[in-house]
Amino acid sequence: MKICIYGAGAIGAWLGVELSLAGEDVTLIARGPHLAAMQKHGVKLLINGEEKVTHPRCLEDPAEAGPQDYVIITLKAHSLPDIADKLGPLLGPDTAVVTGVNGIPWWYFYKLDGPYENHKLESIDPGGRFWDVVSPERAIGFVVYPAAEIAEPGVIRHIEGNRYTMGEPDGQPSERTARLCAAMKEAGFVARVRNNIRDDIWIKLWGNLCFNPISALTHATLDKVAGEAGTGGICRLMMLEAQEIGERLGAKFRVDVDKRLAGGAAVGAHKTSMLQDLELGRPMEIDALVTVVQELGRLVDVPTPTIDVVLALIQQRGQIAGTYQET
Repeated sequence: MKICIYGAGAIGAWLGVELSLAGEDVTLIARGPHLAAMQKHGVKLLINGEEKVTHPRCLEDPAEAGPQDYVIITLKAHSLPDIADKLGPLLGPDTAVVTGVNGIPWWYFYKLDGPYENHKLESIDPGGRFWDVVSPERAIGFVVYPAAEIAEPGVIRHIEGNRYTMGEPDGQPSERTARLCAAMKEAGFVARVRNNIRDDIWIKLWGNLCFNPISALTHATLDKVAGEAGTGGICRLMMLEAQEIGERLGAKFRVDVDKRLAGGAAVGAHKTSMLQDLELGRPMEIDALVTVVQELGRLVDVPTPTIDVVLALIQQRGQIAGTYQET
């Protein structure tokens, strides 16, 4: 299969290494020194005490890659509107677009039974640009659980995990999700097709919604944010607000709030991605992780007082850092 990974940072390049070694025709889209290193030396993966190197096609311009069977997007969520027009050359008649980004995805209301079917979310897809250009018929949901980092340009260090879930927006089995899942398993990942991928999206978002902005505001690691009484209590309130929103939209939460908080604390002294981005002067995923939940709350008439406070604070923090503008 022809698989293009758009945004081949840590997770994307790791996927590319393993899928390439498993025999898939892989193209990585990246930029800057990381791209230059991959083009010159290949992609090196450091995992479980091993070193793997492979040489997939590495490009900056997707127009050079041609139509693909799958386009797996592993960019930060706020980058999606900027690439909508660049995806065209990658899209053939049957190309699937697999959105492996944090937070609520752009296609969330596609084929969601109920009064909000085909509703477009302004906070993550302003003007419905991505929806209109890419088309939600192409979408496959994809939830990324592992962690990895770019140790240096062209070198990926695995941190933990290898589990991914995926599924069709309508929850039905399909040949395209089955093929992708099989390819992931062949590449050594723990992959599973879910009949309600939105449940998995909410469970992951549940923690990211509160752990990320609070850590960026306090500079505390995850064990303290989730485990200490003060910030843990704020997390709990945010999560309860989000749970009511998710349930009104039909999502089912397979674990309770306290278990999810305990799981976050058990990760230990880990810096969240939002805190890392803040320290490095990069844009934070504020809209995909927090603003969109506020937007959903207003849509389904669920008050979000705690989320509103934390959102106002993290938006101002991003504005002062010069990396955030409200949509």
